[in-house]
Amino acid sequence: MKGSIAVIGAGSWGTALAIVLAPRFESVSLWAHETDLVERMASTRINDVFLPGFPIPANVEPTADMAHALHDAEIVLGVMPSRFARGLYQAMLPHLGAEMRFVSATKGLETGTLARMSEVARQVISQKFMPRIAVLSGPTFAREVARGEPTALVISSSEPALAASIQLEFSGPAFRLYTNDDPVGVEIGAALKNIIAIGAGICQGLGLGNNTLAALITRGLAEISRLAVALGGNPATLSGLAGLGDLVLTCTGELSRNRSVGVELAKGRTLAEIVGSMQMIAEGVETTSAAVELARKHNVDLPIASQMHAILSGRRSPRDAIRELMERSLKHE
Repeated sequence: MKGSIAVIGAGSWGTALAIVLAPRFESVSLWAHETDLVERMASTRINDVFLPGFPIPANVEPTADMAHALHDAEIVLGVMPSRFARGLYQAMLPHLGAEMRFVSATKGLETGTLARMSEVARQVISQKFMPRIAVLSGPTFAREVARGEPTALVISSSEPALAASIQLEFSGPAFRLYTNDDPVGVEIGAALKNIIAIGAGICQGLGLGNNTLAALITRGLAEISRLAVALGGNPATLSGLAGLGDLVLTCTGELSRNRSVGVELAKGRTLAEIVGSMQMIAEGVETTSAAVELARKHNVDLPIASQMHAILSGRRSPRDAIRELMERSLKHE
């Protein structure tokens, strides 16, 4: 058991990480924006909004005070929604020190800048010092992690010693980390799999079967890999946990929020209705436009992501989008 860690973001994934990492650290700070939620977590030891039913260990301290959360933290684990990442890293900045290590567990791309989450963190923190950043990703549903079910993830950094140190400190009996030196591939896989999962939900909502789903996952992986490689990533990364593993889970799992969005779109509900009824953010909704723009900038073809973008922006119906994908010009795989 070592030192202290600050988990910034108390959604389902942040809370699950705080629970699973609690035995590995002397103290865990769990920061949330909502003061009423923090008060309830402190008194009931349950996150009743984002992860009900899972007790928060005694050495996890919920807080809405950023300075308090970061005080003496050796590791800062960012688990905020992507749309809030830059603002939160900016809010953290006065309380950060060069001795801290940073782990980004947010899956998405920043709208406008098209930056990956580790890039957002680096851009902000480098105003003060050059941070050491690793990326945590893989096929994970928060509830299953919190239940203690066996889970395998990737910890990726261009600095192998950093990835190895986080691997050692985070890994436990049912929580296994593999190191990787390709944060570009890991983050692109993590962001774009949510887009393909919306398509998987649409397929289910339209009553399409396993043939269609298998084709979507396979061709989805191909376009994710194309973009990752264009950005300097390693194609081998996308055949691992952060690529294929996470893609399969998010496209087939009943707990996938992005897949659920697709199912509801296929039923004819509007995006505004669907998003308005969800307590938690489906990252794929916002990532889609950024991914399409990033692909255009690097001259990469993303046919599935492009059709999902057309659906989400109201320019195409789910059924028409699937038909257009099938009617594309024939080519070599």
